[in-house]
Amino acid sequence: MKVAIEGKELVIRIEMQDPTPSATGKTLVVATTHGNTATTATVAGKPITIGLNAYIHK
Repeated sequence: MKVAIEGKELVIRIEMQDPTPSATGKTLVVATTHGNTATTATVAGKPITIGLNAYIHK
């Protein structure tokens, strides 16, 4: 995952994967950080932490 601050926007780039069933099986996950992940982007000198799940409904 790559994270950048461009002006007033937080830009997140994450590699997509083949659709994989979620833990509940209700959705298919296409991108995830697998929990919260600290990034190199900072606000007020502190790293931004991101937890991201991108999915499609079955």
